Amino acid sequence: MNLSVRQSIIVDLLAAQGAVSVDGLASHFGVTPQTIRRDLNHLYEADLVRRRHGGAELNVGERNVPFQTRRITHLQAKARIGRAVAKLIPPGASLLLGFGTTPEQVALALADHRDLTVVTNNISAALALSHNMSHRVVLTGGELRQPNPEILGPGAERLFNSFKADFGVSGVGGFDSDGALLDFDMAESDCHKALRGNCRVRILVLDHTKFGRRAPVRSGSLDDVDVLVSDQPIPEPYREQIPERIQIVIADEVQS
Repeated sequence: MNLSVRQSIIVDLLAAQGAVSVDGLASHFGVTPQTIRRDLNHLYEADLVRRRHGGAELNVGERNVPFQTRRITHLQAKARIGRAVAKLIPPGASLLLGFGTTPEQVALALADHRDLTVVTNNISAALALSHNMSHRVVLTGGELRQPNPEILGPGAERLFNSFKADFGVSGVGGFDSDGALLDFDMAESDCHKALRGNCRVRILVLDHTKFGRRAPVRSGSLDDVDVLVSDQPIPEPYREQIPERIQIVIADEVQS
């Protein structure tokens, strides 16, 4: 799906504010309300927003936001997380890399590393890493979960279960205040469990919007995490749930 620059900015504003008004957007962009209504209609047809009186709200709830929306929202935060994770991975390491837009940014940040072995079900990540001929990239087979560039199911689980990697990097659908890691369906949960169960250092990546975000399936707990990487300081009461043994990395604090 192709979005105009203005439509992409509208999605970012929705991600930050939750809802927008037609009149407010028209004033923000200096265009007519009719132009904004056309933009919102396009986003509605793409299942990115929900209509509300006088405006729109982001299409969220206990189901995941469409991939293309997630890919462009909070992009700079996810890129900072990716660069922070790359600082933790030495040349020559082996890595299990999960699905999602933040792990994709990890792959982009690792593209210039040397001699990595990366096992993944994330097609975008595999493509980002494939341009460096020193890397060995192992990609699972199976059915593409359209429109997401990822493969879930028994094939992905078998692949992760076949390795014992130095590092594992996985995202999460939501992080509950009791420390539970949440996903949106059983296929996501099973994949994350297989990944976290087959690496020596388990790295969880999540931007600040995941704290308190609801998702219906429990996919693990903080017992399954060694390093937590986020883009902002961990808010209370979530910070209280994190054991002292877990290394917390705030991306902005490690950027050069």
